[in-house]
Amino acid sequence: MLDSQLEELRRSTLAGFASARSLEELEKARVEALGRKGTLAQISKDFGKLSSEERARTGKLLNSVKQDLEGEYEGKKLRFEQAELAERLAEEWIDVTLPAPGVRPGSLHPVTQLQNEIEELFTSLGFAVLYGPEVESEEHNFDALNIPAAHPARDMQDTFWLSNGQLLRTHTSPVQVRGMRALRPPLRMIAPGRVFRNEEVDASHEHTFYQVEGMMVDRDVSVANLIYFMKTLLGGIFQREITVRLRPGYFPFVEPGFELDIQCLICSGRGCPVCKHSGWVELCPCGLVHPNVLHLSDIDPEEWSGFAFGLGLTRLAMMRYGIDDIRLLQGGDLRFLTQF
Repeated sequence: MLDSQLEELRRSTLAGFASARSLEELEKARVEALGRKGTLAQISKDFGKLSSEERARTGKLLNSVKQDLEGEYEGKKLRFEQAELAERLAEEWIDVTLPAPGVRPGSLHPVTQLQNEIEELFTSLGFAVLYGPEVESEEHNFDALNIPAAHPARDMQDTFWLSNGQLLRTHTSPVQVRGMRALRPPLRMIAPGRVFRNEEVDASHEHTFYQVEGMMVDRDVSVANLIYFMKTLLGGIFQREITVRLRPGYFPFVEPGFELDIQCLICSGRGCPVCKHSGWVELCPCGLVHPNVLHLSDIDPEEWSGFAFGLGLTRLAMMRYGIDDIRLLQGGDLRFLTQF
């Protein structure tokens, strides 16, 4: 009785192995026949009912069936694995004799490209390009710019203060302070760099962005000089006529102070999230250098005067390239950055 069951198990399982079309089907057939709860295990439970002579004969047959099934299983499994490997190698095959594709060139960040152009433009106008530390002292970032400790303008800066009393600079104006004290007038300089404001991030605001600030200190500097250089700058950047407006503005380090706005180039003045639906983008706070700022850098305001401006490089890049969300510039997405 057990002999016939074993022979039937051999026949049916070999047929199951032969018809298997995948490793999963092969494994299923193996478990049904050879698993711990499979057919062979169930047959083995009846060995105790056999005589010693029958157990010897049936035991040999059981071992023969088990070895045949295991051997056939391993052979079929190996063939499946080899076929799968061959398929994968065919898909991943590379002809190593072909020429290398070469190094894919990178590109400068759009803000960096714009900064380089502005530096080149102002250098051609006789301006020095100065850089300074991003971690600044309170004295350089505020006090020397006519913003003492109790001044309300400090609340407008949304400053990142550090535990040692220093801060992450909120503008690049501290570089102008260092420049005035080191170069002495007459002088022309710009200060590009990264600045930090503790602001809520949205389509037009970031906590980390880039500015370029400029200053000219000489005898008899007027608002006319300021307007000339601003028009020269914008014409050089956009290579076309830009609609601007100049309106009064208050900044502690200039007097009088102005806000230079440009018509939004994203929506052409119709209104969008970048311009807060006003049609205008605040681009360049500017004005004549406050006498107190000159005095605090040991420059005689009776003899010297000057203008200063601050330009948002990040926002300017958005206008130039038609970028409608400032967060894209700091996101690090190569799909975006490789467009430039």
